Amino acid sequence: MQQQYLKYVFPKASHYDPEWVRKHSMGENVLFNLESLTKSLDLEPGMHVLDLGCGKAISSIFLAKEFGVKVWAVDPAVSASDNFQRIKDAGCADKVTPIEADARALPFAEEYFDAIIVVDSYTYFGTDEKYLPYIARFIKPGGYLAIVDVCFTEEIETPEQVPDFLEEDYQNYWYFIHTIDWWRKLWEKTGLVKVESAQELEEAGHIREQYIKDYEQSDEADAFARALQHDNQNFISFFKLIGRRTKRTAYLQDYKEEIKS
Repeated sequence: MQQQYLKYVFPKASHYDPEWVRKHSMGENVLFNLESLTKSLDLEPGMHVLDLGCGKAISSIFLAKEFGVKVWAVDPAVSASDNFQRIKDAGCADKVTPIEADARALPFAEEYFDAIIVVDSYTYFGTDEKYLPYIARFIKPGGYLAIVDVCFTEEIETPEQVPDFLEEDYQNYWYFIHTIDWWRKLWEKTGLVKVESAQELEEAGHIREQYIKDYEQSDEADAFARALQHDNQNFISFFKLIGRRTKRTAYLQDYKEEIKS
């Protein structure tokens, strides 16, 4: 019954082999998160899409297959050769290009992408106030910057506010997690994007439930899944944040020098 309901909630992602998805997801089911996000995007065949922090590139394969877009699959920690083999095996070699690159040193021309999509990784670099001005340069005016990630339902501003179930792992995995409102304000004040959506995923409960289930059936350690398992107050959730690029110029003061140092 649960699997049938998931097929109803995630009709595109459910077409993919669950074991293949689980094996190549670096955390919760990446295709569930991505499908939830893309319900709010107008992606058309031939668009240039950057899948930033793509992990093992199954999100890139999904985007190419389901929407016919051209995808650049970028991740600094996963071999581009390994990703290319997965891409070829999926029949997407003509639509997906794998690249090993850091999110702060991207090898692309300005205004190259119609959309930049970041699944489960923007929190690792996007909390830097200078990052949005950097990444915005690569998006065409009117193009999307769209992320889906984990969030808190209440902002933590002092160590005393950390819930008991997060105390052990907070300084390692959670100190950079914020509320949806925190993210909205970070983006809006730049004027570089017009925020079109900043909200909890409607499917957050299903994603949480499946993530915990997969964790309980696995022998691998996962601090995030363990925290969800003990979160009885729904303090942790999943959100989407979507902005449309404005025509305002993105100014970066010595950003490249900061990268080199």
